[in-house]
Amino acid sequence: MTADLDADVVGADAAAKRRDEVVAAVTEHAGQVARELARLRGGDYGQATFETAAGSWTLKYEAGDVQYLRFERGGDETYVVSTHQPPDPEALAAAMADYDAFVAAFNDHVRSLAGVLDDAPAEFPAVTSVDGVVAERERVLSKMREACDAMAGRLRRYEGGDYGSFSARVNSSRWELKWEEGRTSYLRVGGEGGIYLISQYQPPSAHDLRAHADDFAGFVDAFNEEIADAAETLEKVSL
Repeated sequence: MTADLDADVVGADAAAKRRDEVVAAVTEHAGQVARELARLRGGDYGQATFETAAGSWTLKYEAGDVQYLRFERGGDETYVVSTHQPPDPEALAAAMADYDAFVAAFNDHVRSLAGVLDDAPAEFPAVTSVDGVVAERERVLSKMREACDAMAGRLRRYEGGDYGSFSARVNSSRWELKWEEGRTSYLRVGGEGGIYLISQYQPPSAHDLRAHADDFAGFVDAFNEEIADAAETLEKVSL
């Protein structure tokens, strides 16, 4: 039977070479579209779809390079440019018949934006400085930190450890001071999910600070009462 297998097999080298030449040329040309699109959108990566009479073209780009150029028509997709594998020569030929329409659609898109910003204002109202609010917030917080650090130092001596917490209820809200090595870790109002008046991350908003500032004195009073009660208890101990 092997005697009947003498038919010549046509080599695909020529077709593959021509396909690779077309893909390289399209990659270079579509790269220009990608770079202009990136400039237009103000970013290094993204994608855009352009409609033509024959179908739609989607260009995805990153850092000025084409990631892929896809042509869709009637449910069929052809990746004219791709980082994975080259397209089938026949599908590539069908897509390339519409490539000029893709470029024209992109050009029409760019032209449609001409003059769109002509009436945009170039002068804007002055922006009010937040210096005064920030300074007032820091003034209040610094007083709170000073008092909380003093409480933390006393709690360290009183409880004999390097870290701990003290909590009290003031006007139906739970206040908690967490301390470590005699310094304030945080001061929180409202329990889990509450408002951190003092923390290592960020300060509270001016509104939150104002809403709870008046009750801080009650928290300090609760701490003083706790220490006074403990002292009174120890005074009753006889040795």
